[in-house]
Amino acid sequence: MPTISQFFGILIHMYIRGEHNPPHFYALYAEHEAQINIQTLEIIEGKLPRRALVMVLEWANEHRAELMEDWNLCRAKQLPKPIKPLE
Repeated sequence: MPTISQFFGILIHMYIRGEHNPPHFYALYAEHEAQINIQTLEIIEGKLPRRALVMVLEWANEHRAELMEDWNLCRAKQLPKPIKPLE
């Protein structure tokens, strides 16, 4: 599962294995993990602390088009491109 971004101790990953819909990414922070829908920015599964979740959602909102590009690359079993971290 490649890391496509990292900021403030949060890792953002996507699987390269022809993932199932809806388009999503994984955010990991310490022992917490959440699967997040790219289109709606809703948590599909898991949980993050509130502060980490706010940062992840802000970052994802800014980079939604790039996340969809990476999703499409992963669906084609190609490596996703890195995405600029939250500053």
